[in-house]
Amino acid sequence: MTIARRFATMLFAASIVATMAGCASTSTKEGTGEYVDDAVITTKVKASIFNEPTLKSTEINVETFKGAVQLSGFVAQPQDAVKAGELARGVKGVATVKNDIRVK
Repeated sequence: MTIARRFATMLFAASIVATMAGCASTSTKEGTGEYVDDAVITTKVKASIFNEPTLKSTEINVETFKGAVQLSGFVAQPQDAVKAGELARGVKGVATVKNDIRVK
């Protein structure tokens, strides 16, 4: 009975380690917590752009990976692209902003 109990304990410990390793982040993959944080940042940046009356939020895309926000899409004026970048930088949790917005 002790051998079976030890084996079960080792199996349980191994499954815990495997589960924790699956949630860890790498340079190309976010961890679970980072994914949630990035989703919140993306939502806040989109809301900030949406609340700016001079910008068409439907034409600006926002993606976030490990706190780095990437803006893409099209705007009518160069100052609109600058304004979107400024709004994104003003959101708490944003580490960097890559502004790939183009003027049409």
